[in-house]
Amino acid sequence: MTYCDNCDRYFPSWGALYQHKANSSYHAYCQDCDREFPTWKGLQQHWVQSRHHSYCERCNEHFDDDDELEDHYVNAHFWCEKCRKFFTNDYGLKEHYRQSPVHHYCASCDRHFLSSSNLQSHLNSSIHRPRDIPCRGKGCNLTFVSVSAMLLHLESGTCISGMNRRFINDKVRELDRNNIITDPSRMLTGPSHPHIEYYATGAAWNGRAYECYLCHGEHTSLKALNQHLASSRHQEKIYVCPMQTCRVRFTALSALCQHIESQRCGVHKFAAVRDTMDGVVRGMARLTF
Repeated sequence: MTYCDNCDRYFPSWGALYQHKANSSYHAYCQDCDREFPTWKGLQQHWVQSRHHSYCERCNEHFDDDDELEDHYVNAHFWCEKCRKFFTNDYGLKEHYRQSPVHHYCASCDRHFLSSSNLQSHLNSSIHRPRDIPCRGKGCNLTFVSVSAMLLHLESGTCISGMNRRFINDKVRELDRNNIITDPSRMLTGPSHPHIEYYATGAAWNGRAYECYLCHGEHTSLKALNQHLASSRHQEKIYVCPMQTCRVRFTALSALCQHIESQRCGVHKFAAVRDTMDGVVRGMARLTF
């Protein structure tokens, strides 16, 4: 026989006593851990704090594991998984996302991004910005959401003005006299430093594909290989981020401009950089070959 002090009752076996404690409203008993607590509040705190229990205090509900509990938090409560915080309503949760520096959140789209630069790129896209940047090429009526997108269009050689990356580089060389965004040692001109243009012939066929003789990448057609060679992939990195703690180099002005627009390193805050970029773009007004 076993005896329950709280209830002043005898039971025929230990199993019967444990069953009594588990079912009786007079006992704050954790059957999984075989522990009894002086109060129900104490038992509940044990369920909350113990790593052996997956328990939602708000719903007084147990779950099989922590993953199931986490799913419950997300679906049934206003819960920030990253910060491990509950909020009283959906508005409070979204305001937390919007204001917290650890979240990269677009409130109008209700979307999360992996980094601040990804969020900034999203905010700079046509979803949030009008296409109000006109092409600087003469005769072209296209508009773009950003200066970097407009420059990429010009560099690609598809603008009806005939402008291309080589023309843009020459113009920047002329306009950026203080070398704010360019590396003077890589912007040399003249007969001893001609523009380098790569191209391939049928001799690039290696038996299964057309192979780039610079990086050994393979392409399905000679046209695709020559497009690759005409791209900025194998060109000098003549552009440089002016931020002394960054100094990342780029082969194209559009790439540098995109870097500045992303606000990744904070260089956009400097007036000299903004003035230089604005001056370069203004200097390209309605140009053509």
